[in-house]
Amino acid sequence: MTPDLLAQIHGAAFRESRGWSASEFQSLLSSPLCFVVGDQAGFALGRVIVDEVELLTIAVLPDHQGRGLGAKWLLAFETAARAKGAETAFLEVAEDNVAAISLYARRGYTTKSTRTGYYSRADGQKIDARIMSHNLG
Repeated sequence: MTPDLLAQIHGAAFRESRGWSASEFQSLLSSPLCFVVGDQAGFALGRVIVDEVELLTIAVLPDHQGRGLGAKWLLAFETAARAKGAETAFLEVAEDNVAAISLYARRGYTTKSTRTGYYSRADGQKIDARIMSHNLG
């Protein structure tokens, strides 16, 4: 997957906030610690450091949402992370992203803490981030 395609999907999936640019994706993917799983409809991007993996972002094109692709890419992300030696996964998710929180909870992620006002919306609103983790073992 190219940085341009990742930026296109991310921008479409996250219209309420600033989508990541192709150069930001290129910078992340230039690290041997980062990996991506996905296709033309969506993807998950992660970074493994020692025995932990961070889900940096997961995005599905709006026309493809509600079809289980988020769950598919989350499972593929976890599988790839395990293969790279990760034992624990963690992520940040906006408190108002109910669908994502539900997806993560179904996979066994639990809330560990909150970052107040972490996300900024296009209208200037600040949204808390829920920090969630999951044992991949």
